[in-house]
Amino acid sequence: MASSPRPIAVSSKAPRYDTTRVLTVPNVLSMLRLAGIPVFLWLVLGPHWDAAAVVLLVVSGVTDFVDGQVARRWHQVSRLGQVLDPIADRSYIIAIMIGLAVRGFLPWALVIVLLARDVMLAGLFPSLRARGYSSLPVHFLGKIATFCLLYAFPCVLLGQQDFTGAQVFEIGGWAVVLWGTFFYWWAAVLYMYQGVRLIRQTRR
Repeated sequence: MASSPRPIAVSSKAPRYDTTRVLTVPNVLSMLRLAGIPVFLWLVLGPHWDAAAVVLLVVSGVTDFVDGQVARRWHQVSRLGQVLDPIADRSYIIAIMIGLAVRGFLPWALVIVLLARDVMLAGLFPSLRARGYSSLPVHFLGKIATFCLLYAFPCVLLGQQDFTGAQVFEIGGWAVVLWGTFFYWWAAVLYMYQGVRLIRQTRR
């Protein structure tokens, strides 16, 4: 029988959690970020209030930074927080892609390329969970890729607006989107290698 799910550690030391509480400040901030996703989609696909949508994304980015700082400084690192944070990041990436693609600001081919990466990695998790692991450790390259995409897509959205300098946002946004896509898949290759190695080395 598999042991209770545990995050995969890069080193031999088990990851340290400060608390098992659910209602901590970092976790509440992550939950609020998740709650903002349908609001973002409504703003972009409903009334087309793009400026408000960008503001929401900026607020989400700030809370993403703040919850990590609070978790470390206030000793509120939790297992739930380690799961919620990447879920919120990936959910925002998917929501932004879908919103921009429906509006015609993003090619569906790029959406498929990025979603295929997550589908590929998702195929690892049944085998990992059967061996007692709940997640793969976040790689630094993965953080860079997520950062690039989360901040580049809003620039692409701003680049579609009618104001002086909009073209600068569009060009800069697309440049970072391409780099972010490259890093996103590069990180996926590293995750696949690590996951397959753990599956082979660990008994069920």
